[in-house]
Amino acid sequence: MLYERHREPLLRYVSGLLRGDRQRAEDFVQETLLRAWLCSADQPPDWSPSRAWLFRVAHNLVIDWTRREQARPELNQELLETHAEPVDPISQAVHRCFLVHALSRLSPSHREVLFYVYMLGWTGPDAADALSIPPGTVKSRAHHAIRELRRRHPQHTVVAA
Repeated sequence: MLYERHREPLLRYVSGLLRGDRQRAEDFVQETLLRAWLCSADQPPDWSPSRAWLFRVAHNLVIDWTRREQARPELNQELLETHAEPVDPISQAVHRCFLVHALSRLSPSHREVLFYVYMLGWTGPDAADALSIPPGTVKSRAHHAIRELRRRHPQHTVVAA
């Protein structure tokens, strides 16, 4: 009932905000109606969102999306293509073998921390939670592991950075 009653007016309103982007407008209307439906679970049985409330939710969704899009710089495809380095599978294999060999010479606890922090991209506190160790220990182990990699392989400081 909510969908049948409010879909078309919401779609016209959101399409206007998005300057006719019908597909994206459909997404925002769907998200708006989903939020209204989820919100109705916390309301009295006879509660129904007003059209003004739905318009405000849709408006806020569009504004949030617009701000996120403006915060991301546009990628210049031409610039990327002119500065892109060709993929060299042999070089990648050599680097991978070097990395595996270098990491195998570290202690398991140092390897583990490097894996969580650098391979998975987790923050120190997240890695600490996953490993059940204090955050300071994660910092210390990462520092000592990288220092050891640099000491053993000074010619590959980019890999050990």
